[in-house]
Amino acid sequence: MDTKILDGKKIAQELKTEIKSEVLRLKEKGIVPGLAVIIVGEDSASKIYVKNKKRACEEVGISSEVYELEEKISQEEIIKLITKLNKDETISGILVQLPLPKHIDKEKIILAIDLKKDVDCFHPENIGKIFLGLGQEFFLPCTPAGILEILKRSEIEIIGKDVVIVGRSNIVGKPLALMMINAGATVTVCNSKTKNLKEKCLGADILISAVGHAGLITADMVKQGAAVVDVGMNRNNEGKLVGDVDFSEVSKIASAITPVPGGVGPMTVVELLKNTVKSAKDFADKLS
Repeated sequence: MDTKILDGKKIAQELKTEIKSEVLRLKEKGIVPGLAVIIVGEDSASKIYVKNKKRACEEVGISSEVYELEEKISQEEIIKLITKLNKDETISGILVQLPLPKHIDKEKIILAIDLKKDVDCFHPENIGKIFLGLGQEFFLPCTPAGILEILKRSEIEIIGKDVVIVGRSNIVGKPLALMMINAGATVTVCNSKTKNLKEKCLGADILISAVGHAGLITADMVKQGAAVVDVGMNRNNEGKLVGDVDFSEVSKIASAITPVPGGVGPMTVVELLKNTVKSAKDFADKLS
């Protein structure tokens, strides 16, 4: 079987070109999309993610401001900064990089962000709109939206398909399940306690793993001709970045598969850019 490699890096670049054109059109109207990123503490992975987001903003012409806060900062001070950014008309989107230090209540920080600037789509009300099938009118969570975009642009049909999602996180698994249901799929969500995981995976036309467990999905768990999306980001014993899927073996069975790196990761950042531009565009429409 000729397996199609779902090149998220290439698709992300195509989308950046489209976003750049949209940003130029907004700038002609005097609107400059702006993203504010708040990072607390010295987590090295978080610093890399933030650096990548800032670089991506620069590529498409979005203004970006990074607020690097000390780990010992109080929750009240972070909320005070968010409140200020909520009122700042030059800021289209606000993102608080996770994880946060243990003394900070993540939920209270998320709730402090203006719904219209919640470009990560973590606010319960924005998630609720996805539940009601209204997500396309507002924001969509970045990683799940990136997965659907990869499938769409790779001409992989979702309607009527059996989709199995391994992973039930609030960031990927749960919202992705809702979005897949809204797209017309029949969805099964599995987790670490799921019995007969292999049998459930074997029933998938589209198998998505978002657990963070290297090598979890092996070839004997994948149906011949299934499309496989790997959201996992792990380091193996040699320090190499790998996904949840045994790529070398599963790629011999799957009809299509995302690599790690270069699959879902680049799409997550692009969907953040799309949400930021959408927020700016909505603001521009309100002014006109």
